[in-house]
Amino acid sequence: MSVATEQAQVPRRSRQELVRVTDLVKHFPITLGIVFRRQVGAVQAVDGISFSIRKGETLGLVGESGSGKSTTARLLLRLLDPTSGRVELEGEDITAASGSRLRKVRQEMQMIFQDPYASLDPRMTVRDIVGEPLVVWNRWKNGGAARVAELLERVGLHPDHANRFPHEFSGGQRQRIGIARALALQPKLILCDEPVSALDVSVRAQILNLLAGLQRDFDLTYLFISHDLSVVRQVADRVAVMYLGKLVEVADRDELYRRPVHPYTQALVSAVPIPDPIKERKRQHIVLHGDIPSPANPPSGCRATRLPATSPSPWRSSPRRRVAQAMRAAPGIRGRPGPTGSRRPGRPARTARAPA
Repeated sequence: MSVATEQAQVPRRSRQELVRVTDLVKHFPITLGIVFRRQVGAVQAVDGISFSIRKGETLGLVGESGSGKSTTARLLLRLLDPTSGRVELEGEDITAASGSRLRKVRQEMQMIFQDPYASLDPRMTVRDIVGEPLVVWNRWKNGGAARVAELLERVGLHPDHANRFPHEFSGGQRQRIGIARALALQPKLILCDEPVSALDVSVRAQILNLLAGLQRDFDLTYLFISHDLSVVRQVADRVAVMYLGKLVEVADRDELYRRPVHPYTQALVSAVPIPDPIKERKRQHIVLHGDIPSPANPPSGCRATRLPATSPSPWRSSPRRRVAQAMRAAPGIRGRPGPTGSRRPGRPARTARAPA
């Protein structure tokens, strides 16, 4: 029995944590001046988020454009240095890793990019693209060409395609090449940064099925970033909702779609269409007003300021245990009071909003 098969038989909740993120912050300074530069502000791209991913699990990270999803992925890969916080990989703190130690860590983490056209070098053949990680890590001489052929076949391409250039492939085929490149070093964690958003619907389903099959065969762990909740529902085990640099809710997939707690999550779920015209016409949609605020000047208190005043309150419709879990995962939910006269579970009523 393979290691992947044995791991697949272990319940997800009993598996070890592969990644743990604690109070992760990334602020990009805003400066003025040419000779004497001074900081006048900061873009709060990621502002104190915490989550974990277990081995063999898929965590979906959803949110609008500009909420900090891709910045979070780059912080995990250490392509960006965090302002503060902690990132652990298999219990090892990699926040301050550098040099050879950081290079070793990056073997365990790879990324699938959103744009299959821009993420491949047009001057390199497919063999060079997929085999480049093997060359960098001095593994090409030990069967590198055979490894490339094996990877291409595994992602649904013919080994003869190795001699072609990216412009000779369709969008879906290019994304398969990117997936093969991500698998070259046999990583444990793959960060999928909206890998199907640029593809047609039919091709999108094929890529999602491919990712699911690879996860099952190689016991991969995914951080799946998307703004499409219907896609995340198909692939994720748990879902984290991000808004303006903060996590507002983290929950199991089925629980989040069936009973969302945070009003912003309720608005996102209500926007997902149902393939039943009768039910769809009867649904109540929560419409968000305006654009997402600037992360350089976020609102004070709870940042979910675009919700209508009549949006349903989570405090009346959700069990106390579920609400408490959401409050622990996302302190920003504490800043949205319920209707007048209502009480939060186990706490006295208050009218002032606490900082999110």
